[in-house]
Amino acid sequence: MVDYRHILDTYGSISILSGEMLKAAKSGDWERLAELERDCRALLDTLSRDDAGERRAARPDLGYIQRKYELIRKVLADDAQIRRYTEPWMDKLPFFQGAARKEQSALRHSDSGCRSPV
Repeated sequence: MVDYRHILDTYGSISILSGEMLKAAKSGDWERLAELERDCRALLDTLSRDDAGERRAARPDLGYIQRKYELIRKVLADDAQIRRYTEPWMDKLPFFQGAARKEQSALRHSDSGCRSPV
């Protein structure tokens, strides 16, 4: 038997986390964002198992379907907003990674008695 209340509660928890993730992204708190993302992933894993049972069960009532739809839309809207804050930061990663590689290379050369190419 499918526990529809539990499924909605899980969607509600994901919705709350996505709101917290949006706050973290807005403030540039990337560590907090990553922590919340891990928590959200755990809930999504649980939800995928629960939803598998839902697909095999009798059709839920309209109220359940509407609430689930509202929660999913809110999470997707939060995700779109989070991307507005994270994508510019993510675009900078190749630059930082390249700079880190150059620094590591320079350190290797200086450790071996060679002059730094930078």
